[in-house]
Amino acid sequence: MHIQEETKEQRAQVHALNRAAFGRADEADLVERLRADGLVRLSLVAVEDDDVVGHILFTELPTRLDGRAVKTVALAPMAVDPRLQRGGVGSALVREGLARLAREGCEAVVVLGHPAFYPRFGFSAQLAAKLASPFAGEAFMALELVDGALRGEAGSVRYPPAFGIDDEA
Repeated sequence: MHIQEETKEQRAQVHALNRAAFGRADEADLVERLRADGLVRLSLVAVEDDDVVGHILFTELPTRLDGRAVKTVALAPMAVDPRLQRGGVGSALVREGLARLAREGCEAVVVLGHPAFYPRFGFSAQLAAKLASPFAGEAFMALELVDGALRGEAGSVRYPPAFGIDDEA
């Protein structure tokens, strides 16, 4: 298996993978809306024998903290072929994505995800708690790629309309 940036030729496989991994079309359709709106910052695929077996998407997420802008992306969605889940594909995608984003100058990442999975990469619900958002609780987490990027008292994230969220945060 190797990880690479998604190509246009792989988009149909990515769509099918997201449908299979989540058992519905919502996440696959979200990927399409985010692409159409030009919000994709990084889209990686895990490929095995020319088949896309994993996908992770990072998109621009306007974030302010104590009145200053923070270069933040949302991690959503991440999908792994159901036959390969819990085999390290998702972890490899997360690690590679975070490393690339850090090199590109991204300061923070926000995810709404499984609280038993994302903390192993440094994501923290406590760090995200200061960010007003349509989400809250242990599944809403943040990670600093630049030390101190999310240091401050209060802030907010604004999910773009492509997410289909009534975002009044």
